[in-house]
Formats: sequence, C-alpha cells, structure tokens
Amino acid sequence: MELGMHIADFTWTAGTAVLGPALARHARNAEDAGITRITVMDHFWQIRGVGPAEHEMLEAYTALAFLAAHTSTARLHTLVTGVIYREPGLLAKQISTLDVLSGGRAGLGIGAAWNVAESEGLGFDFPPTAERFERPFEGKHYRLERTLNSPQTLQRPRPYLMIGGGGEKKTLRLVAQYADACNIGAGPEAARKLGVLKEHCDAVGRDYDQIEKTTMIGIDPTVTAGDLVRAAAQMRDAGFTVAYVYAKDITEPARITGLLGAAATELA
Repeated sequence: MELGMHIADFTWTAGTAVLGPALARHARNAEDAGITRITVMDHFWQIRGVGPAEHEMLEAYTALAFLAAHTSTARLHTLVTGVIYREPGLLAKQISTLDVLSGGRAGLGIGAAWNVAESEGLGFDFPPTAERFERPFEGKHYRLERTLNSPQTLQRPRPYLMIGGGGEKKTLRLVAQYADACNIGAGPEAARKLGVLKEHCDAVGRDYDQIEKTTMIGIDPTVTAGDLVRAAAQMRDAGFTVAYVYAKDITEPARITGLLGAAATELA
C-alpha cells in the first residue's frame, strides 16, 4: 500500500502571509519522507468535513504550478477536478503546461463535481447530474474546431488519468473504459464497488489489474502513525493499492509529513 499526500486544509498556524513558503516547505518535506504523490482539491471554498467554508482554499492549478516549482519527483494532480469548472480546451492546456513545467509529472484527476453551494456563490453553472456526466464527451456540449496544443505533454501517450467517484453505473464504467486509476471513498461499500469495477472491466475487455485502486484516509490531531498504518492496511486488504492521506485541524504541516513518513516506512 502506497501513501500519497492530499493537501485539503491550508489553515495553518503560520498564517496566510507566509502560506507560500510554508506550502513549499511542506511539499519538499513530503518528498523527503518518501511521498511520491501530492494532490490538491479543486474547490474554491473549504468543504464540509474539513472546515468552515471561510477557511483558506487555494485555486487548484495555480497551487499545482507552485508545487511543481518546489518539488522534483512527486506526481502532481487534483483530487479531483470538477468537469464543469473549466472549458475542456483550457483544462487540456493547463494539464499540458503543468506537465511540461514539472518535467512530466502532471496528472489529470476528474469528476462530476458536487459542491453546488460554491458554484452558486461564485456564479458557476451547475447543471443536473446527467449533464455533468455528459460534459467530457465531444459534440453535445462542446465543439472544438481545432485542437491545437503546443507544447504537447512530455508524458506519452498522455498524462496519468484518474476518475473520482463511486457511481456504479456511470463513473466506474468510465474508469474501466478510460482511466489509469479510480478514487473511491473509504466506506463500508468500498470493496463491493471494486467488484463492480471489475465487472465493468470484464464487460469492456479491460485488464482490471491495470487500474490503480485508490482511496482517501483522513487524519486529525488524535491520529497516530499506528492508527494510519492500520487504516491503510484495512483498505489494502479490501483491494486498494494507494491511499491519499488528508489532514484536518492539524495546524503544523511538519506533523503531517512526519506522520506520513513514519506510516509509509512501515507499510513499504
């Protein structure tokens, strides 16, 4: 079981004035601790379950570009981009730019989006679920007359692609057809959803073992390295290969990377 670092909470003791240097140090410390994946949320307000909406939240692709400049080995992507937030041509340009500037370390995490409150608050269209699932497909909602993109990504044939969500009829079928990885919440249904993914893989002729099975594990100030190891081992036993760890209410980033490093060493 591999651990990744998912940065979901930017409300740290040092404060906003030095958030940039603190974030750069946090990412470098994660790499030094052996973490090979760093992700951020694609939200504009803080989300429920992590903190109040008013807490600090950085725009995802600006943050990833900053992280690219302050890291050297970790894969960088969102967990995950809301499909409604950016036109597909712009999103492709952002990913390819990030890939070139990071030396081939960009990924695309994508999902149908869910936080209607922030969309309404900031003026983003938030169409019904069925339309949000249709958005990635060409022709009905978008028309691109010339898909010129220079420079192209360094990764071939394309950057790493993750589809987030556990919807059994649409999301997991899309994973089976197109993705390098799924991301499914670490709930009681997680193992069964992997079984559904395998059924979709069988139906479309995809090798189930080619797909990374990723999940998320939350930590807070009460969690120890042993607690994290046990939680990760439980998800490993359910069939997952990667757990992205996110913190809430831990206001000292060094504590997060210390915990991750200790747990990753034991799980290796």
